[in-house]
Amino acid sequence: MAIQRPASPFWRFCYENSLILVVTTMTLLALVGQVVTGLHEYNEELAEMGMAELTTGDYLRSGHFLEATFENWESEFLQMGLYVLLTVWLRQRGSSESKKLYEEEEVDAEPDPSKEDAPGPVRRGGLVLALYKNSLSIAFFTLFLVSVWLHAKGGAEVYSIEQVHSGKSAVGVWEYMLTSRFWFESLQNWQSEFLSILSVVGLSIFLRQHGSPQSKPVDAAYSETGT
Repeated sequence: MAIQRPASPFWRFCYENSLILVVTTMTLLALVGQVVTGLHEYNEELAEMGMAELTTGDYLRSGHFLEATFENWESEFLQMGLYVLLTVWLRQRGSSESKKLYEEEEVDAEPDPSKEDAPGPVRRGGLVLALYKNSLSIAFFTLFLVSVWLHAKGGAEVYSIEQVHSGKSAVGVWEYMLTSRFWFESLQNWQSEFLSILSVVGLSIFLRQHGSPQSKPVDAAYSETGT
């Protein structure tokens, strides 16, 4: 049954963009909670070292906030970037997250610049089109690299404060990236993201969620691949 289109432009906008609006709200609320609790935790650590507490504004510019935030963001962008690329070439029989095993898919077709509503890069062709064809993975991996750098920058600041407090030398960003601490922080998040990919690909073979585009139809066979 078709859903009636809201008459009000405002409610129509909310309905047509409800997924992004809700997830954005959830992200911001979680981020606010992280700032409140992170500030409290870090001020306790600073007090133990005999250092002055930070205000909320100071904390938002601190290495502790950068490290905690981008340590997680980097793994998310890595997960999505790899997921986008791996699903181009690899298949999983029975998973709703995989392309069909042997049939051609619409997403593999070459872009048609003659389509009336084709995006600008498709109509222009050349290098612009080549970049546009891979723009999703390029964006994810760019965000991943930026997040890695900010994670390292924040981590180096926190690590240096601890080092100086212990009578040792501060470290720079590149030096910090060579420490086991940096890689422990990164790899513990990366493996959890790889596990989430494994879970959604594997569980979607046998399990269903009625109404979700991430699931196969409830009556679909286990062997049926794709949505």
